[in-house]
Amino acid sequence: MPSYTAPIKDMQFVLHDLLNVSEDGTPGYAELDREFTNAVLEECGKLNSEVLAPLNVVGDTEGCVLENGVVRTPTGFKTAFDQVKEGGWTGLDMPEEYGGQNMPYLLGIATLEMFGASNQAFAMYQGLTHAAASAILVHGSEEQKTTYLPNMVSCEWTGTMNLTEPHCGTDLGLMRTKAEPQDDGSFKITGQKIFISAGEHDMADNIIHLVLAKIPGGPEGIKGVSLFIVPKFMVKEDGSLGERNGVSCGKIEEKMGIHGNSTCVMNYDGATGFLLGEEHKGMRAMFTMMNEARLGVGMQGLAQADVAYQNALEYAKDRLQGRDVTGAKNPDGPADPLIVHPDIRRSLMDQKSFTEGARAFLLWGAKLIDQSHRGGDEAAEGLVSLLTPVLKGFLTDEGYDMTVQAQQIYGGHGYIEEWGMSQFTRDARIAMIYEGANGVQALDLVGRKLPQNGGKPIMAFFDLVKNFIKENEDNLELKADFLEPLKEASKHLQASGMFFMQNGMKNPNAALSGSYDFMHLFGHVCLGLMWAQMAKAAHEALEAGASDTAFYETKLATGRYYMKRRLPATAMHLARIESGADPVMALEADQF
Repeated sequence: MPSYTAPIKDMQFVLHDLLNVSEDGTPGYAELDREFTNAVLEECGKLNSEVLAPLNVVGDTEGCVLENGVVRTPTGFKTAFDQVKEGGWTGLDMPEEYGGQNMPYLLGIATLEMFGASNQAFAMYQGLTHAAASAILVHGSEEQKTTYLPNMVSCEWTGTMNLTEPHCGTDLGLMRTKAEPQDDGSFKITGQKIFISAGEHDMADNIIHLVLAKIPGGPEGIKGVSLFIVPKFMVKEDGSLGERNGVSCGKIEEKMGIHGNSTCVMNYDGATGFLLGEEHKGMRAMFTMMNEARLGVGMQGLAQADVAYQNALEYAKDRLQGRDVTGAKNPDGPADPLIVHPDIRRSLMDQKSFTEGARAFLLWGAKLIDQSHRGGDEAAEGLVSLLTPVLKGFLTDEGYDMTVQAQQIYGGHGYIEEWGMSQFTRDARIAMIYEGANGVQALDLVGRKLPQNGGKPIMAFFDLVKNFIKENEDNLELKADFLEPLKEASKHLQASGMFFMQNGMKNPNAALSGSYDFMHLFGHVCLGLMWAQMAKAAHEALEAGASDTAFYETKLATGRYYMKRRLPATAMHLARIESGADPVMALEADQF
C-alpha cells in the first residue's frame, strides 16, 4: 500500500526562506513564525499520514453506494471526517465569528496540499464546503450568514456547487433549471444538475447546495443566471432542522477516479431555494467559489504528483534491476537499484523539480490572495486573477504527467492496482477537467485575463521578473544557472503576447490556436521565477551558516535541473504560437 509523508520541511522553506511570511506586512502574517507554522503543519501532517492516507485505497476500492436515496460513503470515512472536524481543520482560515480560526488563507492552502495528497476524494467534502461557505460569506445577507455559516465552517453541514446540466457543460447560458418566485420571497427550484461532487452522503446532518438557475423573464443566456441556496433539510428559525427539501440524488456517477467522493446527479423538484446575491448576477457569486476552487484544483495537481513521486522514489531505491553502466553499485546483490540508471534519475528529477516549484508557485498565489483580501492590495488582486488559469491549468496538466512518470518507474507493477500507483494517475486526471476544463482556462487566460485592466497585471508580472533579474545581476551564484535562463524564457513569454496583440484582432483564431501553448509557456516562466527566487534564498541560507547544508545544496541542484531541462520548453511553445492558426484550422470539419 502506498504511503504519504507531509513535506513539512519544504513547506517551511517556502513559507520562511522564500516568502518571509512572518516579516510580511499582510494582516495576520506576524503570528506566522517558524515555530507556529511548524506546529500546525506537523499536526496536520500526522493526521493525513496516519488517518487519511490509509483510507485512500479504501475509498478507491469501495466507492460510494446509493441506497434508498441515501449515499453511503466508504468504510472509515465518517469516523475520519469527525476527527478532521474535531481538530478544527475545516475552519482554519474562516472568520472567528462563525467558528473559524481566522488564520491566513496561505496556511489553509498549505494544509490543503496535505489533505489532497493523502486522500483527494475525502478532501473534496470539506474543500467544496469551504468554497460554498466563502460564497455565502461574500454575497450572503446577514441572516443567511448567521443561518448557514457556523455549521458549514465546522462541517456539521457540508456544501456543494451545482452548475452543470446534462445538455450543457461550460456553456452555462444554456441551462434549463428554473427558479419560480414565491410570495414569501423564496423560489421553487426545478431541474437536474450533474457531476455534483459530495452531492449526497452520510457524513453531515445537512447539505447546503448552491444552485445556478434562471428566473423566468430574465435576460437570455448567461446574463439571466442567478444563484440560490437550496438546503437538503430546511432550517427552522431556531437553527434546528426541519422537513426534507425537494432535492434528491438520482444516481452516483461511475467515474475513472476519486471513487471515494460521491459525484451525484441531483434532481430538484420544486425545491425551496433562497437567492444568494442579486438576481441575474449568479455567475458573479459563483465565481467567488470557482476562483478559490481553481486554486484548490491546481493544488490537487501538485498533491497527486507529490505523493506519486514519494512512492516512486522509494521504489526506485529498493527495486533491484540491471547494473549501472559505469560499474556495479550493489556488488553483493544480484542487481543495482533502479535509481542508478540515468533515465530513472531524469524522471525523478522531472517530478521533484515540478513538485517543489509548483509548491512555491501555489503558496505565492495564496499569499497574493491574502494581500488582496486582508490587505486590500488591488495590484495583488489583479495579478492572482491573471495567474489563476495558469495555476489551475498548467499545474494540473503537469501534475498528471508526473503521476504517469511515477507510475512508469514501477514498470509492470505500476499497472497493477495493488501497488496503488494507478489510483494517483486516475485521481489526478479529473483535475484537468473540472472547475473549468484546461482548454477553457487557456482561452480565459488569453481572451480575458491578458487584456484585463488595460494589460496592467501582465505588465506587472513582467516587471516582477525584470526587477528580480536586475536586482541580482551581480550575483554570480545566480547569473548563469538561474537569471539568464529566466530572462530568455521571459522574452519568449513577451514575444508570444506581442504575437497575440499583432494578430489577434484581425484573426482571433491566431490567438486562440496558441492559447494552450501560452498557458504552458506562462506556467514554465512562473516556475522558473520561483526556482530563481528559491535559489537566492538557498544561497543566502548557506552563506548565513545554515546547519542543514545538504537540504539547501539539494534545492540548488534541483533548481538547476529545472532551468536546464524543463524551462527550455518555452522556446517550443513560442514556435507553436507563432505558427498561427493555419496549421490548426487547415482541415474542414468533414475532412477529419
